[in-house]
Amino acid sequence: MELVHGPGCPVCVTPLEMIDRGACHRAAAGRDFLLFRRYAARAWLERRSVSDQAEGASVRIVYSPLDCLKIARANPGKKVVFFAVGFETTAPANAMAVWQAKSQGVANFSILISHVVVPPSLTSILQSPANRVQGFLGPGHVCAVMGWHEYDAIAERYRVPIVITGFEPVDLLEGIMMTVRQLEQGRFEVENQYARAVSRRGNEEAQRMIAKVFDVCVPVAGAGIGIIPKSGYKLRYEFREHDAERIFEVADIRTREPAICISGQVLKGVKKPNDCPAFGTQCTPQTPLGATMVSAEGACAAYYNYGRHLVALGVSPGRV
Repeated sequence: MELVHGPGCPVCVTPLEMIDRGACHRAAAGRDFLLFRRYAARAWLERRSVSDQAEGASVRIVYSPLDCLKIARANPGKKVVFFAVGFETTAPANAMAVWQAKSQGVANFSILISHVVVPPSLTSILQSPANRVQGFLGPGHVCAVMGWHEYDAIAERYRVPIVITGFEPVDLLEGIMMTVRQLEQGRFEVENQYARAVSRRGNEEAQRMIAKVFDVCVPVAGAGIGIIPKSGYKLRYEFREHDAERIFEVADIRTREPAICISGQVLKGVKKPNDCPAFGTQCTPQTPLGATMVSAEGACAAYYNYGRHLVALGVSPGRV
């Protein structure tokens, strides 16, 4: 049995061009500019932040988009941009921040959106001719918000087990067992291991807030993956005054991923991190070339930090 590392945290599916758009907001707005980054704020974004700070920008890490609203209200002469990164998990709080900004007339608050919707991403993997994945441990945090009913059609169409799984060691072990049991029995269903936190319909109030503020229609270019149709969020038209891409005119920025980086293939389960010629040499957590090496949760960073110890013991990372 072989375990294929999933994306981990949202930074692992955030393309380089979104980071560059965030950096260019500072140049567009001048010195009276505040940029707030959350979730994806560690090594990669902090490295960008240092260059921003050197040119006079104020760059801060916050724990809630609602904190940005407070700062925007307290600094009406400054432009406050929140870098809204995440799967569906973080979308309700980001939507609420935009909703409140519009309701309260906080015109100097906007968000740069890099939200990724999970079901289209799974479908993209399964449709690939190079697909090797035979079963999924579904995202418990996402399904706590969105429920797991969206995955029924995927399991049925592609004949693949999907087990919504929690995060404790016993959760993962049970999720693996349930997935293997389905494969052995020839079943292809959605099962919910994480029943203590996830229901079939999810948090419908949170879903309504997402639907009020966001549209699901943006094709997202995942980090090294390519275009995945209808896999992201954009602000609805009535909230356009809080859309940072529109305000600062940076939507056309395109960034070429390093040619040597295979993070997209790692995310799709086609390659392992140590298959990359730059792994552990040109690409390390201190000098990451791709998103999967940035966060400690990323596949490449995990292999770098822990896989080497397994190899020393004669164990292949990811294989059970």
